[in-house]
Amino acid sequence: MGTMIDFAAAGQDFQAYRAEPSGPARGAVLVVHEIWGLVPHIKDVADRLAAEGYLAVAPDVMALAGLDAVLMAELGERRSDPASRDDAQPKIRAAMAPLNSPDGAARVMAGLSAVFDYLDDSPEGAGRTSAVGFCFGGTYAFALAVAEPRLAGAIPFYGHADYPVAELAAITCPILAFYGADDTRLMEVLPVLSERMAEAGVDFRATVFPDAGHAFFNDSNPAMYRPDAARASWQQVLDFLADRPAAH
Repeated sequence: MGTMIDFAAAGQDFQAYRAEPSGPARGAVLVVHEIWGLVPHIKDVADRLAAEGYLAVAPDVMALAGLDAVLMAELGERRSDPASRDDAQPKIRAAMAPLNSPDGAARVMAGLSAVFDYLDDSPEGAGRTSAVGFCFGGTYAFALAVAEPRLAGAIPFYGHADYPVAELAAITCPILAFYGADDTRLMEVLPVLSERMAEAGVDFRATVFPDAGHAFFNDSNPAMYRPDAARASWQQVLDFLADRPAAH
């Protein structure tokens, strides 16, 4: 089990879940949660990374984004229940309204940058800190790759990345991205993103899993979880992380 540690960014205090490997670390990973917040599933992802030898830190950036973590976690549970999904959807949209504010995005990036600095300054993550994110977190994994030249690798699961080629050209690390073929909204824009990544000279590797949709990796959401896609993507994650450069 990990521990909670304290951070501050953009004039706000926030916490993060830190999971340590039992032996010498192979690197470090910043884990960015879904829109539902730092729920047990995300802590479990951090624990799994620690079990594989990585120092993993998963920040709770809900307050930085202006979101109600308790409400979003509750709505997330209701959304995964077919009986209450239709009722939950409009409430989710209303609760997510703060995400439309550029200030909220800037605060989230400030928080992620603070956690990245913490990891990159550590013996475990020096020169070998990657980021993995899911949905909301996948979008911010892309954003961190654009903004942070020290990032060793970015692993966005079903994230959105609407950047022009000029901004994508700032990316210095490889990107391993995952999508579900049934995730229509992201499938529609993936060809354009792939073209832009190629034009920008980015090492962009996109895997699309058939018979899977959004949130296919989330084993706490029975309606969306796809075990085969989750297992295959996790192995790719581990192979990708193992291929990152040695810490300096």
